Amino acid sequence: MENTIISSESLSRQFKVGSVTINALHKVSFTVKKNEFVALMGASGSGKSTLMNLIGCLDTATSGSYNLNGTNVKDMDENALANVRNKEIGFIFQTFNLLPRYTALENVMLPLVYAGIKKQERIEMAKRTLESVGLSDRIMHTPNELSGGQRQRVAIARALVNNPSIILADEPTGNLDSGTSIDIMKLFQKIHKKGNTIIVVTHEEDIANYAGRIIRLKDGIIESDTLNN
Repeated sequence: MENTIISSESLSRQFKVGSVTINALHKVSFTVKKNEFVALMGASGSGKSTLMNLIGCLDTATSGSYNLNGTNVKDMDENALANVRNKEIGFIFQTFNLLPRYTALENVMLPLVYAGIKKQERIEMAKRTLESVGLSDRIMHTPNELSGGQRQRVAIARALVNNPSIILADEPTGNLDSGTSIDIMKLFQKIHKKGNTIIVVTHEEDIANYAGRIIRLKDGIIESDTLNN
C-alpha cells in the first residue's frame, strides 16, 4: 500500500515463564502511514511496550508478520536489523539515555558515527538538528549541565539526525514536570508538521491527545483505534 511505513498482520508475542505461556501480544494487526502521529496507549501489562519493541526491531514476533517500509522484518539478519535500528528508526526514551561525559553535540553525532558519515559532515548535521530543537546555545554542554527538558531535546535531536522513517518515543515525558511535558509534546507536533512519522508510547491521556490517532491496547490486543481530532 502506497505511503504505508508499518504494516502488521496477526502479530503475536509469547513469553515462557517456567511452564506458563504468557500472551503479551495476541494477533495485532494495524498499519501506519507516512507522516502519521500515533499514540500507543495502555496500562501496565497491556502489551504496549512489547509492541513498541517489535516496531523498533528490538525484539521479534512469535508469529504473524511485521513489514517496515515494505520489507518483512522476519527476513532480516542481525546486521540488517542493526542497520534498520540505526537509520530507519529514531529512538527516544523516558530516561534520555545520553552519554554523561559527552557534550550535546557529541551525543547527537553518535548515530552518524555508526552510519559512517565523515566527521565534518557529522558536526554540521548535529549542529543543525540541535538548532531545530532550540538548543543552538547548549551544544557544548554535557547532560549534567542541562535541565530535564533540555536533555530530552538532545535525545530528540539524536533521534532526528539520521532523518529516520519513524520517530519512536517511549514515555518521552515520564521524567518531566507537566510544564516541560507540554513543551516537549509541542515540539513533537512541530516535528510532525515537517513530515515526520511519530509513534509515542504512553499511559497518559493528556500526552496521547497530542497525537492525531490513538491506538489503545488491553491484555495484548487492540481495544480501539481512533482518529483524534
